[in-house]
Amino acid sequence: MWSRDKQRMPTPDQALPGRDQAMAISGVHAVTQHSMLPPFPAGHEEIVLGLGCFWGAEQLFWELPGVHVTAVGYAGGYTPNPSYEETCTGMTGHAEVVRVVFEPTVIGLPELLQVFWEAHDPTQGLRQGNDIGSQYRSAIYTTDADQQAIAEQSRARYQQALDSENMGPITTEIAPLKAFYYAEEYHQQYLMKNPGGYCGLKGTGVSCPIG
Repeated sequence: MWSRDKQRMPTPDQALPGRDQAMAISGVHAVTQHSMLPPFPAGHEEIVLGLGCFWGAEQLFWELPGVHVTAVGYAGGYTPNPSYEETCTGMTGHAEVVRVVFEPTVIGLPELLQVFWEAHDPTQGLRQGNDIGSQYRSAIYTTDADQQAIAEQSRARYQQALDSENMGPITTEIAPLKAFYYAEEYHQQYLMKNPGGYCGLKGTGVSCPIG
C-alpha cells in the first residue's frame, strides 16, 4: 500500500486530490509582525527551502539579518492545498518547506544557501535523520532563472566540500517553484509559540564555501 512506503515519491495519478480552498491563516508573522502574505515589499526576493521538519528550519531563517518574513508550508508535489496530515502520508508529493522573503542588498542568496546547506544533511534522500518520508527531503524551489543558476552552482561547490570529507552525493531537489501552500496556523513560527518544541536540524559539520 502506497501510504506505508513514505520513501517513494507518488506519481500524479497516485496523489491525494486535495481541495480548491486555500488554508486560512492570520497572515501575520508572530515574531516580526510582518505580513506572510504577498505582495511583499519592492526590491525583495523569495526562495522556498526544504531541509527536513519545517519548525526548526523556519526559526533558523527568521533570525537572519535581511530576512523580511518567513512562512512554513508545502511545495514540490501535486496535491492542491494539502493538510499536514495529508502531507505526512507521503501521498501528496510535497516537501515541508519554508518560504524566505529577503532583502538581497542585506543578505544575498549565496549567503542564505550557505546557511541552508550547513544546517542539514542534503545527502539523505527522502528523509532527514530520524524523520523519514518524502516530506522531509532536501529541496530548493527557485523563483527565477538567476536563482536557479545560483542554487545549482552552490550545490556543485558544496558537493566538492562533501567529497573532500568522503561524504555521499547531494540528493537535494532544485527546481522552479510551481506553488507554495501555507501550512496550518499552529505550524507558523511554531518554536516561538512552543520554545521547547522539536527541532531536528543537524548538519554534516562540513562548511559550505560561498564562492
